[in-house]
Amino acid sequence: MKRLIDRRATAVLRAVVILSLVVVAGCGGKKVTRIESDTTTDLSGRWNDSDSRLVAEEMIRNCLNHPWLRRHMTEENDRPVLIVGAVRNKTMEHVPVETFIKDIERAFINDGSVRVVADAGDRMDIRAEREAMQGNVTPETLKRFGREVGADYVMMGQINQILDEEGGERVSFYQTDLELIDVESNEKVWIGDKKIKKYISKGRYSG
Repeated sequence: MKRLIDRRATAVLRAVVILSLVVVAGCGGKKVTRIESDTTTDLSGRWNDSDSRLVAEEMIRNCLNHPWLRRHMTEENDRPVLIVGAVRNKTMEHVPVETFIKDIERAFINDGSVRVVADAGDRMDIRAEREAMQGNVTPETLKRFGREVGADYVMMGQINQILDEEGGERVSFYQTDLELIDVESNEKVWIGDKKIKKYISKGRYSG
């Protein structure tokens, strides 16, 4: 009888231990849910992909709705050619400016009002590829030198940040400044800015 009670007690203890391990594992587990890539998210309060996309789209809409574009179309009777140049990160955070630049290029191209050409770094790679074609491809498909399209304007800018924090709460202010410059005359034909202000409460901000 005593052995039977001991075996039952051991079985109950083992079951309790297993159940405890399952509960602990469940509480500490990670759940990953896929969401649409264009969904606006803001977990940390820092600059993120939503900021990059939304700022680029709004600023390019503003840029293309200014007199410089109509003036160019009237004088040249053709769409202007643009290069998106350097955008400097002057914030206290890591901001992937390459992604922001691509968002700007995408907004320009999707609108269709302007033509966008490769920047200096990409042009070097393309020229190397064109040179590699010489003597290696058929004459009908050979791409010639000296046919590149020159840019009329270059877009440049920077992202700045002002941070205010106290007692575990934080306000982060971002200002993105972009300007469009005539390549031939150095005239600034458009200047735009976009401001974002985020309040991060103590419950969300821990660093």
